[in-house]
Amino acid sequence: MIVTTKELFEHAYGKYAVGAYNINNLEQAMGLFRGNLGKVDSLDDSVDDAAAAPFIIQISRGARSYSDKRMLEGLIRAAEDVFPEAVFAVHLDHGTEDSCYDCIDSGFYSSVMIDASHEDFDENIAITKRVVERAHAAGIVVEAELGTLGGVEEDISVDEAHASLTDPEQAVEFVERSGCDSLAVAIGTSHGAYKFSGSQGLHFNRIEEIGKRLPGFPLVMHGSSSVPQEWVARINEAGGKLGSAAGVPEEHYLPAAKLGVTKVNIDTDGRLVWCAVHREAFRDDPTNFDLRPPGKTFMTEYARFIAHKNTKLGSAGQLVKVRDQLGAAV
Repeated sequence: MIVTTKELFEHAYGKYAVGAYNINNLEQAMGLFRGNLGKVDSLDDSVDDAAAAPFIIQISRGARSYSDKRMLEGLIRAAEDVFPEAVFAVHLDHGTEDSCYDCIDSGFYSSVMIDASHEDFDENIAITKRVVERAHAAGIVVEAELGTLGGVEEDISVDEAHASLTDPEQAVEFVERSGCDSLAVAIGTSHGAYKFSGSQGLHFNRIEEIGKRLPGFPLVMHGSSSVPQEWVARINEAGGKLGSAAGVPEEHYLPAAKLGVTKVNIDTDGRLVWCAVHREAFRDDPTNFDLRPPGKTFMTEYARFIAHKNTKLGSAGQLVKVRDQLGAAV
């Protein structure tokens, strides 16, 4: 069942964060749905209610252009039929104004993100407001971004020296003037696999300051992969050459959620799982030329990864409650 992020956030706010996972292909889609329903090691019809979670499927502009944009939409519609118990939103990640309009007009997306954070404050508001007006008229909700994260996301690269934390007072003005439904804030995270060095990390005081000024308003944390060292090690042992990196500690997810972070974006970690599984598969069986065996292994490993992340976000076990809350509207 596809719902809006606003509906998910109303249940999650102050209690847990909803995982927002980027996908690009069939194997990721299958692993994602299985993991969020607790179907980690099985494809039968049973759902583990204690592990099942609501979630957000994120589609980036890069994913939409990887093949025809309708291909991912088709995969998700099929997955909705295969896994009817799932409750999720379909969200455009880091959209431009034009790509937001394209997704709004498609009638498929329930949420879009307009990222005009590279513009000056007033222009960011103006662009966001235009997208909000068009989206709300179609019953679609909008995420915006204020502040600048370092690192690399798709075709956007920002040097850490030019990253800037979100100003709490500006956040209030931005929300009031733009009309956005949620706000991605810069609170010390970074995009990509090479995130923190030294003592860098989340600025909980900044999250708290923003939350006090915007009580009940959903905040979004981008660049939130934890870059698990066991996956980095597995990749390097199978011939990879990833350097040292540190991401957001998983133990920080829930404390951030208690302060109003209702959506946590996780992309890099899923790529690490994909890379490790496939490198190991072809290292261990160099005669294999069948893409399906490593694909099956990845689906299971990715489902386990998703289920694990949901326990850290606090969303595991929340699916039944969300379905009950949305029941009157379904």
